[in-house]
Amino acid sequence: MKITLYPALLLMGAALTSIPTQPSAVLYDNDEVKVARALEKAQAQGKFHQHEMNRVMIYLQPGKQRFEYQDGRPAAVSTFKAGEVLWSPPTGMHAGTVLDHDFNIIELEMKTPGTDKPITSDHDPLKVDPAQCKLELENPQVRIVRARIQPHATVPLHTWATDHVVVFLTDQKFEIKDSTGKTETAEHKAGDVVWGTPVSISEKNLSAQPFEAVIVEIKK
Repeated sequence: MKITLYPALLLMGAALTSIPTQPSAVLYDNDEVKVARALEKAQAQGKFHQHEMNRVMIYLQPGKQRFEYQDGRPAAVSTFKAGEVLWSPPTGMHAGTVLDHDFNIIELEMKTPGTDKPITSDHDPLKVDPAQCKLELENPQVRIVRARIQPHATVPLHTWATDHVVVFLTDQKFEIKDSTGKTETAEHKAGDVVWGTPVSISEKNLSAQPFEAVIVEIKK
């Protein structure tokens, strides 16, 4: 039995930008979620540990990892893709060893119990632009959307109705207009992670390259 990781639907049509690995760091920590970047180093034997909370795992690079369990379960090997999103509930004491090369995981520890109520709005991105905004995973604690915006394409006015975390899988250069008509240019690098609060915006991809990001909406 291997570590319980529930894969989301993979909707990555174009090759993702190659993202350089970075050191481990806590990126955000509030009463809703702890967001950390974990550096999994090749051939380094991990110490036995356990996680107390459900987590969202977003892999920035591909990798292969062997997991061992303190309770006697057989060891198992998992292979991950760049841009892959997994839901990981607590699974007891375990230790991992990377079998190929260094890679980063963006880990979100969910602190809120969640709700059975769906996330809805008059301008839900899944309804406003279903071709470019796809549901990746949903449960009582999160709704995860994968946005893939084509070169120079626009996303009409849409609303992120809850606090959310955006993980950039490619570089971004966007023109963003809020509901009052105020316009600004937003730029991020592949691998960046930002915290967002509820907002209604329209967007245009100013780049000649497709854009991809994962948005984790937090239910509370």
